[in-house]
Amino acid sequence: MEMKMTTTNNITPSRYHSFSAAKFVLLAAAIALIISAFNGIDFTLDKFLEAGPRIARLFSQMWPLDFSSFGRLLDQLWITFLMAICGTFLGIIISLPLVLFAARNLTPHPLVRFVVRGFISFCRTVPDLIWALIFVIVVGLGPIAGALAIMMDSIGFLGKFFSEASEEQEIGPQEAIKAMGGTNLDVAMAVVLPSAMPSFISDALFATEKAVRASVILGLVGAGGIGIELKVAMDLFQYEKAALIILMIFVLVVCVEQVSNRLRAAVIGGH
Repeated sequence: MEMKMTTTNNITPSRYHSFSAAKFVLLAAAIALIISAFNGIDFTLDKFLEAGPRIARLFSQMWPLDFSSFGRLLDQLWITFLMAICGTFLGIIISLPLVLFAARNLTPHPLVRFVVRGFISFCRTVPDLIWALIFVIVVGLGPIAGALAIMMDSIGFLGKFFSEASEEQEIGPQEAIKAMGGTNLDVAMAVVLPSAMPSFISDALFATEKAVRASVILGLVGAGGIGIELKVAMDLFQYEKAALIILMIFVLVVCVEQVSNRLRAAVIGGH
């Protein structure tokens, strides 16, 4: 009994058996990077602690809430939501055809896949605020610029995940259709898209949540919606009005997330 307990106590995970020089160098490099990052932005504990009283003072200036412009703010919040829906829908419509060229099991040629994947990566790596600034110049101030910015961001997000979901589907049925003379389009329509549809819907719902949050920020650069109202309120030190806007944004985001979670659960559960 004592021998058995001793043996059991000496069993340790393999990762603890040795700590190589390479691991030590990586750990030291990570620590050095973190320290240099804090030094690079001149971050100090004193400045961090000083922020507490300032935040408390700002919160005290946000009360009571200013409901004098509630109706107009509600309209702008609705525009923000519509901007997110339009941008996400356009992103879905464009991302679905891209799957035929970006997915490894559907693309007609590796070079085509490389080019399309590159475009999707470009859409994803450019921040949505940059897209908003570009479209504000192209189409002018307003929610159309915001919707187009969300569209580009959604293409980068959905194009990647739609393609990966398509590549994860069973290869057997796909090979059977090709053996009967079917094309890649036949494979996509008959096998890949139907079986990957639950993943597509789940990803689209995530993209919608992401778009609603992004649409608020895009308003800060003139892309329409309630974001610009928040910027104006903060610039004019109208903190009571700004607090109401923040609360309205919070309610919108929470509602969208709750609806999205329920729809996602229904889709996954039904599948």
